[in-house]
Parts: sequence; structure tokens; C-alpha cells
Amino acid sequence: MDLRLPLCAAVSPSTDLDPARLQSALDGVHRAGVPGVFAEVRAAGRIWRGAAGVADLDTGRPATPELRQRVGSVTKAFTAAAVLRQVERGRIALDAPIGGLLPRLVPGERGRQVTVRMLLNHTSGLADYLPYAFPSLRNFPSVPDISTGSLDDNRFRHFDPVELIDLGLSAPPVGEPGGPTGVYSNTNYLLLGRLLELVTGVAAEECITRDVIDPAGLRHTGFPTGPSVDGPHPRMYESFYGKIDPPRDYSDYDMSWVGPAAALVSTTEDLNRFFALLLDGRIVSHVSLAQMQRTVPVRAFDGTTIEYGLGLHRVDLGCGTCWGHDGSAWGAGTISLARADGTRRLSAAVNLQRWNVPDASGRPQPHPIDGALAALYRQAMCGHDGPTRPEDGH
Repeated sequence: MDLRLPLCAAVSPSTDLDPARLQSALDGVHRAGVPGVFAEVRAAGRIWRGAAGVADLDTGRPATPELRQRVGSVTKAFTAAAVLRQVERGRIALDAPIGGLLPRLVPGERGRQVTVRMLLNHTSGLADYLPYAFPSLRNFPSVPDISTGSLDDNRFRHFDPVELIDLGLSAPPVGEPGGPTGVYSNTNYLLLGRLLELVTGVAAEECITRDVIDPAGLRHTGFPTGPSVDGPHPRMYESFYGKIDPPRDYSDYDMSWVGPAAALVSTTEDLNRFFALLLDGRIVSHVSLAQMQRTVPVRAFDGTTIEYGLGLHRVDLGCGTCWGHDGSAWGAGTISLARADGTRRLSAAVNLQRWNVPDASGRPQPHPIDGALAALYRQAMCGHDGPTRPEDGH
């Protein structure tokens, strides 16, 4: 799922929820090619939950709004909040060099230059370990030059986070520490996980659960203890740019390859609650939240640029600023957005990923799913679903 949405003309958002239009938008995502989609939208004190399509292609089990989902990099917002909680307690300083805290993991000049803040906002210059842990993906984003063999090879492999961090640190750097433009890297958040373990004496997942998930009252959110998702959940179908046809179910997968960077399981209801509390200053202080909302341009995996703070994206839908995060696991995509003015919230999930098939040059092409999802986001967050007009300049 993708936060880099096509913008529409600046309009005043509606404060009303239109259940029929929201359901129609979900149906449109399903008709465009997603097996199953489900969402929760909140506005003006009202809550709407809906779903379309199927959770399981083999059995025809319908998608329903309460399903649990692998939320991918939405996890980063939780990890960042846990780090800021430790900053508030005086155990971590945002601008402290990481080498002074984790000297064995990040030694030398790099350890002296990279700070905790740089890990949180992806300006560390540290490469992502993913192409090295999944060697068949080494040449991504050049789709013709990759294969999906590593997805199956690593399905039940349990990774040591130190091993993954070492892969990222051994790779050529992707930028100078603290540079004006960051580069998105899971290595940063595995290092933050080790930092949480150092200062709290417990595993990062336990710290995040104790300091963020439990106090927020998130009853259906947690880190998996094995390759399966506990409780009702969809099958998760990975297409990988048409290289897996038909898409393959990866709902059973050992998520140690991402840990505190992207392993969390949650529901749309819990995600809406989490971001509401976070943006209201009730998970971290308003001072810490202000730090989280200081954004820099960050280059995403697909080469586009996003506005990224400390574990938060800033997104402009044309009807106002939104904050949140999106996430992708193999076969599972999730997005959670909250309007900065507090009027509307959306969390949505799909059980298909990487549906864009490349053209002859190898560049993934637009797909009807992209437009259908953008229409869902506009309907949920702006109260309208009209298409972007050419004269708007977007």
C-alpha cells in the first residue's frame, strides 16, 4: 500500500460519513483485482466498518472488518513511540551518537556520526539489509533482474537481528549521515530495537508491548510468536509484480526478518485508536510528538520521495494534512491515516501486494487497483471520491 497518493483540488472536507459511498469504494477496490479489502473509518463521532471480497480464495470465506492483519511498516510508528517514551525518561537522547550506545554494532566513525534521530527519520545513510538477506531480490527495483526464490527460501527461516544489522552495515552506504534527503532502511529500526533492549533490559517487542500497545488498550495488536497469525485473519496473496501468477499465499511466514521494523499484527480498529491517541499526545508527550512530526524528505524503496518524521509520514490529500504510516508484508498491505485536525481517521487493509506488472522496459505500470485505493482514501478522509481533474495540475 502506498501513501504517495494523487492529490485532488483543495477542498473543504466533509464531516459526515456516507456508508453507501464508503462501501462502494471498498467494492471498487475488490472489483479492481484485490481478493479482499476491509476498513474502519471514524468521523464526527461516528464509526463505520466495512469489507468487500474474500479472505480466502480457496474456501470463499468472506473478508470481514475485524480481521487481524500483518501491518508491515506501520510497526515503525509503534517502535518510534517506544523510543520517544525512553527519551522522556532520560534513558535515550535523540541526538546521541549510536556508536556510544551500541559500540559493537556500529563502531568507528560511522558510530560517531549516526544519531538516534537519524535512525528514526532514515537519514543515517545505512543501507537496507533486505537485498542481502533475500539475495534473489538484490537488483530491485529492476523487476526483470530479480526472482522470487528468496521469498520461499526464507519462509520459515529465523533470523538473528544482529545478523541482519551486520548485512546492512556491511553494504555500501546509501548517503551521508544527517544528509538533507534520507533513504528508507529497515536496518535503522532493527538498530532501534537493539537500543530499546539495551536501555530497558527486555526484548524490543516486549518493551513496545509494555510501553505502547498495552497502555493504549489495543486488545488485538501484538508481535507474532511464530510463523502463523493468531485469530481470524485473511490469506495474504503475493504477486510480486506479476512474477508469481497466480499470487501465492504467504500468510504463514517467520517475521524475524523484520522484527520491530515491520512484524506487528493488528486490526483496523486498533490502528485507528493508536494513531488517535498518539496524535492527541496521550502515548508520548506533546513535546515528543512535535519531534515525531519534524519531517525530512526520504527516498522510498520505489525511488519516490516521502515526507518522513520520527516514525510518521505526513501526507496531503488536498483536503488537509494527514499523519500516519503504511506497511507491506508479503501478501498484506495496510494503511492508517489520521487528519491533523482530528476530524477523520482511516485504517484499511488488503490481502494482495505488488500487483503492478512491468512494461517491456521493466518499469511497473499503473493498475486499476491504484486508482480504486486512491478513491477509497479520498472518500474516507475528505468525504468525496471525485477523480483528480487535469486542470488541478496533479
